[in-house]
Amino acid sequence: MYSKTDTQFAFFATVRMLLPPFVSTSVLLTLIQVLDVRFTGSYVALALVSALLVWIAIGRDQRPQLVTTSGPLSVVGQTLIEWGAVVGTLLLMAYATKTSESFSRRALLLWFTITPLVMVAALTILNAWARAVAASPRNARRAVIVGTSYMSSRLLQTAKMRPELGLNIERAFELQHDPHDAQVSVAARQSVHDYVNRFRIEVVFLALPIEAESTRALLDSLRDTTSSIYLIPNIALQDLIQARSDDIDGVPVIALCESPLHGPNAFAKRTTDVVFGSLLLLCALPVMLAIAAAIKLTSPGPVIFKQRRYGLDGEPFAVHKFRTMTVTENGGRIVQATRNDPRVTPLGRFLRRTSLDELPQLLNVLSGTMSLVGPRPHAVAHNEEYRKLINGYMVRHKVTPGITGLAQVNGCRGETATLDDMKRRVEYDLEYMRHWCWALDLKILVKTVALLFRDERAY
Repeated sequence: MYSKTDTQFAFFATVRMLLPPFVSTSVLLTLIQVLDVRFTGSYVALALVSALLVWIAIGRDQRPQLVTTSGPLSVVGQTLIEWGAVVGTLLLMAYATKTSESFSRRALLLWFTITPLVMVAALTILNAWARAVAASPRNARRAVIVGTSYMSSRLLQTAKMRPELGLNIERAFELQHDPHDAQVSVAARQSVHDYVNRFRIEVVFLALPIEAESTRALLDSLRDTTSSIYLIPNIALQDLIQARSDDIDGVPVIALCESPLHGPNAFAKRTTDVVFGSLLLLCALPVMLAIAAAIKLTSPGPVIFKQRRYGLDGEPFAVHKFRTMTVTENGGRIVQATRNDPRVTPLGRFLRRTSLDELPQLLNVLSGTMSLVGPRPHAVAHNEEYRKLINGYMVRHKVTPGITGLAQVNGCRGETATLDDMKRRVEYDLEYMRHWCWALDLKILVKTVALLFRDERAY
């Protein structure tokens, strides 16, 4: 919810839409002049095509970034990714049309490098300007909160801390529904109505049970005003996973617990798994063949160990690992590996310490039963045990299990000797689901590589 000055924000939206293609075209034309490159029709075509691509990739988001964010897809990260997509598209078009020789390679290289820097600077300045305008007291919308709840208190604090939201909450009415005293309820509703009318309040936030008769009566009385009315659902007691609002054929619904991997997110993650999983498998194939031969020569039994585990939506699947023990447990009772476990072979100890025993799971990734990053799948026997002991344990199965995960790079790897050990692991898994993004997966993969040969929990 932004400032009430529609004209100003229409201006910012227009500038936000036109700024990226303007920057890309300006930088290109400036470089042509500075480098004394002969200006031909090819550069005119490049300027027009690139401006269109930049508008599609970057300029169509017409919202100035009013709230400062520190996430991986901030102005810098998002602009670099989107500009990279534009550059990739232009290179493919040049290859397909065989027109790359028409351009100065030096000019293009400098253009590819300088444009995102100028674009980030320009968007940052625009966002700062928009936030300053939104934070101006004369642009704030006058608001009140009716009712008390944890979520309404959070809204009150947020409005005070973030003036760029353009909300000036003047009063909070502690209106409570009292079925035993109708007169008090009527008087309280009347005081809200009178205050809203008298002080020309523009926004009313209701933190009341929508099904209560007194709430419906208050809504009826507020229809006599010009205020915008918003309901604050009291969902603070829920452990929210990817909460969001939606509608089903006009019926409003609020998701309290949902998978982050749906629509474009699911496609992006699956594409990443297939591309990187294939590359890793090709690179690891010689090592895997050598490990398979070593296992066969040093101990009796199968090279590959398969175990039933729960995957996406709790569906069982077979996970693949190099065998590191003298036993292959896969029943109703499975004993976890402990430090100096006598069941672990000498070669298996090395494989487990370096995580090389996990390499066959790349086949699981390519088949779709696992992902490169996600909550680690547990044996079915352990799932059935811990789902009875840890509230929300099965929620971790709303995403595809991974070879590595947020819990593993934060020290929650190996044996779970106590119930608290497993609770801590599950907490990290749920935290991963709450904040999933492509950049978080990349960060976990990098940290996993850094831990390969120095993780004391690997045994």
